[in-house]
Amino acid sequence: MTPAQNRAPKVSSVLLCLCCIHAFFSYAVRLVAGQTPKPVFACDVDSDPSLAGFGFCNTSLGVEARVVDLVQRLTLQEKVGFLVNNASNVDRLGIPKYSWWSEALHGVSDVGPGTTFASLVPGATSFPQVILTAASFNATLFETIGKVISTEARAMHNVGLAGLTFWSPNVNIFRDPRWGRGQETPGEDPLLSSKYASGHVRGLQQSDDGNADRLKVAACCKHYTAYDVDHWKGVDRLTFNAVVTQQDLDDTFQPPFKSCVLDGNVASVMCSYNQVNGKPTCADPDLLAGIIRGKWKLNGYIVSDCDSVKEFYEKQHYTKTPEEAAAKAILAGLDLNCGDVLGQHSEAAVKGGLLNESAVDRAISNNFATLMRLGFFDGDPRKQLYGKLGPDDVCTPSNQELAREAARQGIVLLKNTAGSLPLSSTAIMSLAVIGPNANVTKTMIGNYQGTPCKYVTPLQGLAAVVSTTYVAGCVDVGCGTAQTDDAKKVAASADATVLVMGADQSIERENFDRIDLNLPGQQSLLVSEVANVSKGPVILVIMSGGGMDVSFAKDNDKITSILWVGYPGEAGGAAMADVIFGDHNPSGRLPMTWYPQSYADAVPMTNMNMRPDPATGYPGRTYRFYTGPTVYKFGDGLSYSNFSHSLVQAPQVVSVPLEEGHVCRSLACESLEATGEMCSNLALDVHLNVKNVGRFSGSHTVFLFSSPPSVHRAPQKHLLGFEKVFLASQSEAQVQFKVDICKDLGVVDELGCQKVALGTHVLHIGDLKHALSVQIGSSGLSLSPPRHF
Repeated sequence: MTPAQNRAPKVSSVLLCLCCIHAFFSYAVRLVAGQTPKPVFACDVDSDPSLAGFGFCNTSLGVEARVVDLVQRLTLQEKVGFLVNNASNVDRLGIPKYSWWSEALHGVSDVGPGTTFASLVPGATSFPQVILTAASFNATLFETIGKVISTEARAMHNVGLAGLTFWSPNVNIFRDPRWGRGQETPGEDPLLSSKYASGHVRGLQQSDDGNADRLKVAACCKHYTAYDVDHWKGVDRLTFNAVVTQQDLDDTFQPPFKSCVLDGNVASVMCSYNQVNGKPTCADPDLLAGIIRGKWKLNGYIVSDCDSVKEFYEKQHYTKTPEEAAAKAILAGLDLNCGDVLGQHSEAAVKGGLLNESAVDRAISNNFATLMRLGFFDGDPRKQLYGKLGPDDVCTPSNQELAREAARQGIVLLKNTAGSLPLSSTAIMSLAVIGPNANVTKTMIGNYQGTPCKYVTPLQGLAAVVSTTYVAGCVDVGCGTAQTDDAKKVAASADATVLVMGADQSIERENFDRIDLNLPGQQSLLVSEVANVSKGPVILVIMSGGGMDVSFAKDNDKITSILWVGYPGEAGGAAMADVIFGDHNPSGRLPMTWYPQSYADAVPMTNMNMRPDPATGYPGRTYRFYTGPTVYKFGDGLSYSNFSHSLVQAPQVVSVPLEEGHVCRSLACESLEATGEMCSNLALDVHLNVKNVGRFSGSHTVFLFSSPPSVHRAPQKHLLGFEKVFLASQSEAQVQFKVDICKDLGVVDELGCQKVALGTHVLHIGDLKHALSVQIGSSGLSLSPPRHF
């Protein structure tokens, strides 16, 4: 989704600012008048008892009955007012205006006009940008952060400062390292992205009373689908046609959205700006009505990215008139337009015969049903389940500590010469802190940010532990000219040096993709010259959303350690200090491949193919398919401890049951259709023993990968599961994975069908490898006796 100030013409920015100003002054007037700030809600029977006679205000009725009652009371002109994000009011029915657009990507944000910070709630907890949280590989953390964000959102709603519908999370695959919005995503792996999506959505949405049909807040998974080019060498997302094979679509781009709906029960999906194979996603009935609503059975609403309906009419020229655009979008399955095309042109589309009013009824019914589940039509929310939440529940000490813990868990140690880190707070008497990101605040929280509770910069975090001397070395991250003299002077006399380099939103952001992968400007020069004269250990810290080509530092013996800290959130500086001085043993792993600059030189960002093409030299994308050299690999990450793995139990053979007369009993099939009876209860267990053989206690992520047989251009390797375990020094634990044969070991064929590949699958756990043969059996699941090691 798009902040208008980054994307739209200046007039849209002005309108957005006016919305915020209006909200602020309305709030201020209430305070001056001595009124308690009031949330926005319908069915205020306390103020107007006559509203109690409306069926849609009757909380004893089911959601569907209440929606039907409401829709039949509306005129067509009133109905179209509920097709847009700034929804209309209907005073005669006690329905106020409602702003659907709020954001909460990594904390409650005021990017959308539905949320405002003010003196009563001046800020909210700002967690690490999503890419760093994903690096924790901690599914429990994904959900816990969602719960805290939704609690703060509800608290703000109760004082009239926030809505109930939040257009987060972004679950697009981080396919290309140059993408400016990769920072918002859980990374490049479909399984990790799916686990993040469903877990975070559950945290945001699940009601504490256990009612599955109620929503704490409504989440939205975006941007559907195959969206990951913003603005690169003149190619713009508003007109880009993503040419995607059916195999790549189903194998890579769709799984996170599918998991959002099926596993997370998300309340909304947002269609994207781009076209997919010649059709705008927001006008594609196969993608919207066919898949999201049809196959996946979305219980909620489908919303457009902001102005995307307008763009497919004006810029993509997909329709000749705005009325046609409105009709095509609604008929495709769109329910809500962030923008105004549906509000301005749907009535004319109906009257002109392009659209039946029943299609409008369907769309607004999905919108109303979502608001019903949120309690918007149940009267004053302060008398409901979350009614006691208020300003004291925002920025609590425990929430802020969670932001620090999330950053600690995500930080990735990429290089660590023996004896370098952790630093000793008693042995280090002086620390040189250098770099354009060493004393930043807003940079730490990335984009789609709110106002944090407070900031702890890297310099502040380190200075709280030992005596520090700070030199920026560059005016900004662009580092047009490195100012090396002062930096070298302090590094030469300090016991250790920390260089905090990397990017910020001027380098990578929405509507701005990178061209190259190197550290910006003369940052590399600054790092190398400082390292050359430093007296003690040199720790290079990279603050960025995407990966960087830091080969020069990886190969430089004078640079003893490299840390990637993403955009670590409001407590990022404290978390960095915790890791550098050993109060926290790093356990983060890279959720994306770090490529060399040669990759960016050779591979156009617009080539959507995931799989390599030897005929053209195209190397493919992500660890699953990429065949070229890397700077760091997906899953890389070091600890201050060492962990050993041993396989306890795993079968060597799995026999897949086939009925008599199945064609593959007489033909040599390379795969089987992964459907129906065959796949029921077709699973196996893998048991591992993990031991911390080092002297530091710490967490460790156990990855279970598989290399499938070479059929259907399958991935060379893909992630089946991950578990994060905490182990004290010299302790051990058993980790169990349940592997679904059809789902986890399956591959997607060229037509997008899920298949079970027959033959040898090689399971990888750390340095361990285990061969598993999948064969055709007679009837019933047959596993070889579990092999114990």
